[in-house]
Amino acid sequence: MDLMDLVSKDELKALIDVREGPCISLYMPTFKAGRQVEQNRIRYKNLLRSAERRLLGYGMRSKEVRFQMDPFLSLLEDSLFWQYQCDGLAIFASREDFCCYRLPLSFNELVVVTDRFHIKPLLPLLYGDGRFYVLAISQNNIRLFQSTRDNMNEMKLSDSPRSLGEALKYDLNQKQLQFHTGTPPRTGKRDAVYYGTGAGDFDVKNAILRYFRDVDKGIHYLLKEERAPLILAGVDYLFPIYKETNSYPYLMDNGIAGNPEKLNLTELHDRAWQIVQPYFQKEKNQAEEKCAELRSIKSKLISNDVREIAPAAFHARIKSLFVAIGIQLWGSFNLRTSEVYLHDEPATGDEDLLDFSAIHTFLNGGFVYAAAPEQIPNYEPLAAVFRY
Repeated sequence: MDLMDLVSKDELKALIDVREGPCISLYMPTFKAGRQVEQNRIRYKNLLRSAERRLLGYGMRSKEVRFQMDPFLSLLEDSLFWQYQCDGLAIFASREDFCCYRLPLSFNELVVVTDRFHIKPLLPLLYGDGRFYVLAISQNNIRLFQSTRDNMNEMKLSDSPRSLGEALKYDLNQKQLQFHTGTPPRTGKRDAVYYGTGAGDFDVKNAILRYFRDVDKGIHYLLKEERAPLILAGVDYLFPIYKETNSYPYLMDNGIAGNPEKLNLTELHDRAWQIVQPYFQKEKNQAEEKCAELRSIKSKLISNDVREIAPAAFHARIKSLFVAIGIQLWGSFNLRTSEVYLHDEPATGDEDLLDFSAIHTFLNGGFVYAAAPEQIPNYEPLAAVFRY
C-alpha cells in the first residue's frame, strides 16, 4: 500500500493513466482529533459496503470482489493509520494498485467504480484557492507546509538539510557563527549583522547560499511541475539570499518577515493567507470576467454544454474550465467519433463526463477551477472558455 500526504501532478497523471477496470475511487472526510476520530472507521466501513455493491454491479463475481476488497479491509483494521488523519481521505484501488492520500481537504463521501479513477474531487488541491505552500526557514530549522484556505499541514523534507548548522557541519548555537538583524544609524532599515570567529560577511553569505541551494533541491523534488504559490517565512535578510538560489517559478514576491519559530500554525497560516488570497482571487476573477465578456457578445468561445466541452477537452481546445464538485453527469465519450452520450443513471462502462472534461483539460495544459455548483458561471455544472 502506498500512503501519501501529498498528491502531485505526476501522481495525478499516473492515476489518470490507469485504465484497467474496475477502478475504485473512495473519498471521505476525516476527523483529526477528539472523540469524533472513531467516526472515521465507521464512515469508512459504510463506504466499503457501497464499493462492494458497485463491484458486483460492475459484473464481478463474489470471489473477485473479496480479492479486490482485501486491501480495504486490511486498512480498516490498522489502528495506527486511523490515529493520524488529515481533513480528507482519498483511496484509489485497481487490481494492481492501492494508494491512500491523507489530504488537507474535506471531501464529500463518494464511491465511484468505473474503468478509470475518478479524480475531480482532487482538483481544488491543484488550482484556485485549493493549495499553496509555506517554506519556514530559521537558523535551527526548516519546514515546508502544504496549505489550503482552511488548513496547514507539514510535509517531509527528507532530502533537505534540517538546519544551517546541519548543512555546514557545525553548531550555530556556539559562537563560531552567529548573525542577527540590526538597525544602522539614520537609515531606519534593518540589515544583516554577522559576527563570528574569523568569518567575514562574504563567507557567511556564501555559507547560507550553499545551505539554500540544498533546500532548493528538496523543494524542486517535491514541487516539480507544480503551479501553486510558495511563500517564504523567515527573518527578512534571508529573503534576497534565498531568492538567489530559488528555482521554483511560483515563489511569491512578498513573504512573512520574522522568525517563524515564534508563530504557531494558526498565526503562520493566517499571515500566509493574507499574502496569497489576493493572488488567487485575481486569477479566478480574470477567468470569470472572460466568461462574462464572451457570453455578453454571444461568442462561440464559451459553452456550458458538456456535448461541446468533453470533445474540446479531449482535443486540447480548452483554455479554462469551471467544473462543479459534488455532482456527476454520467455518460460516455466515443474516442473515435468524439460523440457524447448522456445517461440519467450510470451504466456499465459509463464515467462522469465532468470528471472526463476536467482530466483532459488538466492534461492538455488548461486551467481547471473546481468549485461548488452555485459558483460556476451561469450556474451550470461546468463552463469552458475555448482556445479557438
